[in-house]
Amino acid sequence: MATNIAQKRARKEKQRKLAAAARRRAEAFEASLAGKVHRASRLPILHCLLTKSLFDDGMGTLVLARGSASYDVALAAFLLDPLCLGIKDVTFQRMTGSGFETYLEITNMASPLETVEPSYARKLLRELAAWARSIGLPPPPDFPVVEGSFGDVDAGACDVAFKFGQDGRPFYIPGPMESPSLVRNRVEQLRRRLGDGGFDVEMPM
Repeated sequence: MATNIAQKRARKEKQRKLAAAARRRAEAFEASLAGKVHRASRLPILHCLLTKSLFDDGMGTLVLARGSASYDVALAAFLLDPLCLGIKDVTFQRMTGSGFETYLEITNMASPLETVEPSYARKLLRELAAWARSIGLPPPPDFPVVEGSFGDVDAGACDVAFKFGQDGRPFYIPGPMESPSLVRNRVEQLRRRLGDGGFDVEMPM
């Protein structure tokens, strides 16, 4: 009899520990970037915006905003370099509606944005990331998670054929904040992957 009681207690204690571990995992996921993005992906899309001059200037921003313009906005932003680096940076943050309007004003002052279809935006992101990865320049580690902000948006619904690089070749233009060592490393990576004649670079003075 005592053995049965001890076994039942042991089973209950095991179940309690398993349930507690499951709760901790769920809480950790909810607090993580992946959890925040997952929740945001179920909110209505407010805006999907892209720098108008992206392919002319070789640099721009893609913005996906979900939520309520009058209350709370989940913002996913991607810094793009269609000439060489692909996805340069990604950010995800929650902000008030007024905070988002201020963000748009500042971003538009730097480089005007235009509305694009979410399927167009998602296809652009995926293909640009894949292209840059193919030449040895993978996207930031958080990119796959933040890209999940698009939720069930179907990239296959867009039939646009994107072309990256310049005249069919990667064209690396180092930014003003890139250190000399970072520039050298990227040039060496391109050289290893493509050879000396497989890409162009505009070296800073």
